[in-house]
Amino acid sequence: MIDSSDRPLDDLSADTKPGKTKTLAVRGAPLSRAQGQLDLLASLELPPFDASLRDAGLPDLVASRLEIFQINVGKLCNMTCRHCHVDAGPDRITENMDLPTIEACLHALDQTTAHTVDITGGAPELNPHFKYLVEACVARGKHVIDRCNLTILLLPRYRDLPEWLAERGVEVVCSLPHHRRPNTDAQRGDGVFERSIEALQRLNTAGYGKGDPSRRLTLMHNPAGAYLPGAQASMEREWRTSLLRGYGVSFDRLIALNNMPISRYLEWLLDSGNLEAYMQKLTAAFNPGAVAGLMCRNTLSVGWDGALYDCDFNQMLELPTASSAHNVRTFDFSALQRRKIVTGQHCYGCTAGAGSSCGGQG
Repeated sequence: MIDSSDRPLDDLSADTKPGKTKTLAVRGAPLSRAQGQLDLLASLELPPFDASLRDAGLPDLVASRLEIFQINVGKLCNMTCRHCHVDAGPDRITENMDLPTIEACLHALDQTTAHTVDITGGAPELNPHFKYLVEACVARGKHVIDRCNLTILLLPRYRDLPEWLAERGVEVVCSLPHHRRPNTDAQRGDGVFERSIEALQRLNTAGYGKGDPSRRLTLMHNPAGAYLPGAQASMEREWRTSLLRGYGVSFDRLIALNNMPISRYLEWLLDSGNLEAYMQKLTAAFNPGAVAGLMCRNTLSVGWDGALYDCDFNQMLELPTASSAHNVRTFDFSALQRRKIVTGQHCYGCTAGAGSSCGGQG
């Protein structure tokens, strides 16, 4: 938990103006409960995800070699984006990873085969132990990813982060819904696109996005509406041209993600009357070829309280691993290997079209 001396409330209130969007938790909305989301998805007349695997002649999903150790350090964020599957926001001040849990994560990491540590949130930089975690992972020779919302880099106490991260060779994966202002602001709040561009320019100044593998800048796109993203390769070419010509911004790669029918995006689908159509679109686009590259097979996700999940999406739906190891404090790597992956109707989001995961399209 972040106490009053660590929590930048003044900075958060001064940052963005995300319109009327508030977290499900602060509103006490029915979908603030993970079970409410699972029940809603189960109520739709769609084939069970496991049945689609069997119909495609595929076996149950089983974990393969662990490559990515993903740590969600909390739900505190300086923004409340409409599509957020974490239900993160400035009011989520209690769900933040404390130092003992971070130490337990590091002890667990040392027992695994993971070569990459993926640090996410919320805005992970708002956790008071963020820099310590990054330093500890870099010291262990791990490739570190910071999942950054860009606008956090403009807050006064975080303006040093581009240079700080560059010095440690941290890959920055930045959420930018679109290379055009209206599409981004519609999803994230008025003025967010302009601030995101300023943050990208600061990252470029720090050496990111220039082809240096130790200063890799990745942009992450997800659609603003109830549709699937286009082909990742052609989109990347379009984004490169648009951002360079319009704003002098360069980046190393673009990854495209399907919006997951979870949390605030699920609420938007329901309220806008798009839920059934979107879920039907996902199931119709089920791609057996995307299954091999699913992140749940080579990733282990750790929640802010230390609980273990197959992926970040299962974490938000409170679906723990199907193994005897459920918490990083009692970590048992042998029990987690070759485990059966826990699946549900939301998994269609990762297997639709070209596939989708934290690493983009397969």
